[in-house]
Amino acid sequence: MEADLRLKLEQLHQRVDSLKDQINTEEATKNAFVMPFIQILGFDIFNPTEVIPEFICDIGTKKGEKIDYVIKKDGEPILIIECKHWKENVDAHNSQLHRYYHVSKSRFGVLTNGHTYNFYADLEKPNIMDEKPFFTLDLANISDSSLKILENFTKSSYNLENILDSAEALKYIKAIRNEFEKELQNPSDEIVKLLVSKFFNKPLTASRLVAFKEYTKKAFANSINESINFRLKNALNIGETIPSKENQKLSSVDEEIETPRFITTEEEIEGSQIIKAILREAIPANRIFFRDTQSYFGILLDDNNRKPLCRLHFNSANKYVELFHNGKDNGEKQPLQSLDEIYKFKKELLSTIKNYE
Repeated sequence: MEADLRLKLEQLHQRVDSLKDQINTEEATKNAFVMPFIQILGFDIFNPTEVIPEFICDIGTKKGEKIDYVIKKDGEPILIIECKHWKENVDAHNSQLHRYYHVSKSRFGVLTNGHTYNFYADLEKPNIMDEKPFFTLDLANISDSSLKILENFTKSSYNLENILDSAEALKYIKAIRNEFEKELQNPSDEIVKLLVSKFFNKPLTASRLVAFKEYTKKAFANSINESINFRLKNALNIGETIPSKENQKLSSVDEEIETPRFITTEEEIEGSQIIKAILREAIPANRIFFRDTQSYFGILLDDNNRKPLCRLHFNSANKYVELFHNGKDNGEKQPLQSLDEIYKFKKELLSTIKNYE
């Protein structure tokens, strides 16, 4: 089920990416992007008892207000959907959905621009939609955890209890993570005092607090750098230290250290492993090196920047592999619909090695 759901969502993302520049209205966004999404969830968009467009509801003295879509299952509304133009930021337009939610019988509301879907519930006050979504689906970044959550909203697997059981956890895990990431970037006085109190028994004067804030920031950065390095070495199964954009050697407290601005993704690791398997037909593993940068993930011969074997460009919606069989200064980008398509370029990858012999 999840594999099929992922495939359909990825196909929808490709559709959104290719058509969006031709979509000039909110109505066109609904027809081209949102209706296919409703179909992916398993609901019949041509059945007016199941998917009701332009559902009329009265909000106080306002009569004839319309919700873009109401989704019903067994005659009961389970989801209301409000749509915006694909260029709109959905995070800034939840007030209208908030009003509709109040008069609907649905426990869940969705605000979307066709490529981002914010899911809301009433976890804080009954029948009053929360200000923040408990779940956000981004078609450009579909994770396994997102698929598991979305599956509960499909017609065949809809389960109110399961969604409510996980919604509160999702909401507060997201909130805690946001606060944690803020602390990593700029540790607060409270977190510094808490940590320092574990080992420092002297009075924490204002000047010492300033110093310990810097020490805490650097300690966080060192910890993250070491963690990334350890994960990469294990995932790539190589013994050499893997260079990173931020020098991953331990620094003294006098050196300037910044929190890493990027993290190597699972897709980059998996793609590099495929390339490594291909290249090992011609060269030993200890000559194949990996180097992540802010714009691409590089595979090098002999850890030499002047000997690129290929590069993975996975930092945007459209993924590419860059090949160097025509020379290191003549990189050729090839689009990838899936990681398995890397195998199609086996000949080019192996011939690249000959450029450096």
